[in-house]
Amino acid sequence: MDTVNNNNAGSKVHHPVTSGRSWPLGVTVDPAGVNVAVWAPEADAVKLCLFDDSDTETRITLPFRDGDVWHGHVADVAPGTRYGLRANGPFDPRAGLRFNEAKLLIDPYARLIDGPLVWDPLMVDCVVEPDGDFTLDYRDSAPVVPKAIVAAPTVDGPDPASNRPLHDLSDMVIYEGHLKGLTATHPDVPEELRGTYAGMAHPAIIKHLKDLGISAIEFLPLQAFIDDEYLVDRGLTNYWGYQPICWLAPEPRYAKEDADAELRHLVHTLHEAGIEVFLDVVYNHTGEGDGLGPHVSYRGLHNRGYYRLTGNGHHYVNDTGTGNTVAAEEPMVMRLMLDSLRHWVEHYGFDGFRFDLAATVGRTEHGFKPTGAFFQAARQDPVLATTKLIAEPWDIGPGGYQLGHFPFPWSEWNDWYRDRVRRVWRGEPMGQLGLASAVLGSSGVFDNSGRGSNASINFVTAHDGYTLADAVSYVQKHNWANLEENRDGHGDNYSDNFGVEGPSEDPWVVDSRRRRVRGMLATLLVSQGVPMILAGDEIGNTQGGNNNAYAQDNEIGWLDWTSADPSLTEYVRDLIAVRHRLPVLRQRTFLHSRKRADGLPEVVWTRADGETPGNDDWHSSDFRTVAVQIRGASDDPNGAGVDDHVLIIISLGGDTDVTLPDPSDGRRWQLEIDSARHGNDDKTPLPDVSGPDSPTTYPALSQSIVVLSAIDSD
Repeated sequence: MDTVNNNNAGSKVHHPVTSGRSWPLGVTVDPAGVNVAVWAPEADAVKLCLFDDSDTETRITLPFRDGDVWHGHVADVAPGTRYGLRANGPFDPRAGLRFNEAKLLIDPYARLIDGPLVWDPLMVDCVVEPDGDFTLDYRDSAPVVPKAIVAAPTVDGPDPASNRPLHDLSDMVIYEGHLKGLTATHPDVPEELRGTYAGMAHPAIIKHLKDLGISAIEFLPLQAFIDDEYLVDRGLTNYWGYQPICWLAPEPRYAKEDADAELRHLVHTLHEAGIEVFLDVVYNHTGEGDGLGPHVSYRGLHNRGYYRLTGNGHHYVNDTGTGNTVAAEEPMVMRLMLDSLRHWVEHYGFDGFRFDLAATVGRTEHGFKPTGAFFQAARQDPVLATTKLIAEPWDIGPGGYQLGHFPFPWSEWNDWYRDRVRRVWRGEPMGQLGLASAVLGSSGVFDNSGRGSNASINFVTAHDGYTLADAVSYVQKHNWANLEENRDGHGDNYSDNFGVEGPSEDPWVVDSRRRRVRGMLATLLVSQGVPMILAGDEIGNTQGGNNNAYAQDNEIGWLDWTSADPSLTEYVRDLIAVRHRLPVLRQRTFLHSRKRADGLPEVVWTRADGETPGNDDWHSSDFRTVAVQIRGASDDPNGAGVDDHVLIIISLGGDTDVTLPDPSDGRRWQLEIDSARHGNDDKTPLPDVSGPDSPTTYPALSQSIVVLSAIDSD
């Protein structure tokens, strides 16, 4: 193959270019240089732009093309070299063509970038004239766009993919948190490490998670993202990170020195502690926004391929509410998504993914389809087959709410569960809201596609909304710090403040909030399905009533470890221990009151007086106390092999003596947890239900969950 020299005139370094190959996509290093392959079918030319330490740029045109991929092998380019891309082609925004060679583009396959992305006016590709016409913006954006870094073929240090714990999903307790927010104020983490990958790997944080009994931590987005114009103009930042630009690159702002090495070390450290690591990924949109957003990557390479457009390409479909929607159904876009996921699994060792607005990636031209191409591609992928896949099952597009409609083996965030639990605890009728179904795994929602109860990711709080402490302290959102005149965030949170908005020193209010928090946490941990706890709920963290802290990279969004409630932390630890100890609380299949081989039913519901509740009971607003016996599922070998069973008392009204059923087979009840009495300062003795003269009733306090297990009398 002939060699081509097409470096910029005046450049001191010349890089011979040979044909290379059209795969793999991106910039891949070898002993002689790098292979470059870029998907840009409508471009007239694509250039690799190399930057030296003084930011002098060398542009090298890729002269070879296979189908829709421009490619070439560029000699004498080593790992660590900083680079970008430029694409030349037609500029016709009304037809969806947005080429502008003046704008430096980040390689969609970049594995590392040299700094955070922050909006700058130089990033726009065009100016909209008063008459509505578009004029090219000829200003060079290279000074404000981070550069990709050529990644080395091998890396030093422990391999985080080599020590993955691989828990069964039904046995897991997930802990959702923000990597920076978790450590930003922690007193035991050195100040220089707070808010970083290295800080998250600090022994104090690992010990906290391990002591709690956490099985997996789910990090908010770590794919490199941009601080968008809207926030920069207001002096805020994109704290949560839901504006991705680089799907393969770790966010550099969380690095002390080396994002790649520090993230790999973090995952390996968590694995050593027996904790799986999940990543919240965003493939439904990018941070390039609408037609006036930053022109930093995908738009400049193939706008009509990466995004769903309407009006002959003039407008962006906005099923995500962010200005654009990724064309996940496009084969090359799907390829990038899957390549990205595999990279996070194989290189960084991630064990699972939570997909933001996952309904979007399942859309076709005919709407959402459980048989959509992305779901089929992910299902057959041998690397992703080892991971847990969790959907946020909605977007804002037509027919966007798809809870319960995702295919096997996907699990889903169950907001139906969240809302029912919150509403029942604040006083609404438990029967009308389906509390019994929620506690038993939401079978009415998920009992399809061969999925079991672990399809339901149960939660009462998540990053998007109130913390648990705020859910019992505020009925109005307090989002003024977001500078949107308090218009943002959910308007109806099914919260309660016990008559006082915000902090209170009234003993009754304090005790009522304490019981409500412990009761809702207990409900979460004894329900069938997979529980997810919001980071900070176990220490009583508050955001001051802000239920949309997406832009609060400060004390509002960070966990306040200095005000942690140690008694609440101990309670959550004990709750999780009870769940781990009692397998009947975490079964894989749904319970439907069927008879087991021993003739006993899987589930029995009783009133406080021991009688079976009728339809009128379930739909009465006065029906506030109920008990349920749970045994192993009859149609699951693991469940059928579970000989023990539990009794859960749900006491949402006043103090009530609850009749205890006969545990059968000469057994007796043993108290496992009493949410209202746990950690009481008055040191009131717990009721004794396991002595030789076992009582026939249990004195359940108001606003409480009680768990009893059946044990042998010996």
